[in-house]
Amino acid sequence: MTDSAATSEPAAVLRKVARVVLLDPDDRILLLHGYEPDDPGQTWWFTPGGGLEGDETREEAARRELAEETGITDIELGPVLWTRYCSFPFDGRRWDQDEWYYLARTRRTEAAPRPQALTELENRSLAGLRWWTSAELSAARETVYPTRLAELLRTLLDEGPPRAPVVLAPEVV
Repeated sequence: MTDSAATSEPAAVLRKVARVVLLDPDDRILLLHGYEPDDPGQTWWFTPGGGLEGDETREEAARRELAEETGITDIELGPVLWTRYCSFPFDGRRWDQDEWYYLARTRRTEAAPRPQALTELENRSLAGLRWWTSAELSAARETVYPTRLAELLRTLLDEGPPRAPVVLAPEVV
């Protein structure tokens, strides 16, 4: 190892993430409402999901994260719809993520699913959950991630899942 290599900053670790596009029988999508822990006025909506733990697969992580964040376990997990790279600041650090979005269906339609096992950070940064229709999502003036989710959902509902995962443009905030 050269002296310059020993003093250089470590490369960012790319976090592997599984996310879930959960649809109910009425084709509503479930989104979580998050905020910056040190600035609760900075909010956004996003799909359930999170990082892989240990040697679990992305499918296993998708199911676990959905259960932890929503309490919903009775799902039919479908194909990977989309993949994307994203990088964003949150809670005082930069997060670099390789995200896979799985389609899932549930028969549950209660108004407000309840988180079951949130991390300390999630407890400090989640305001709730909500089912959205495609029309509500298209009309939303709030920040939603991925940023094209309304369009992506409309295409999914109109055309069905893609034959192969669609690679979304990177999002760097």
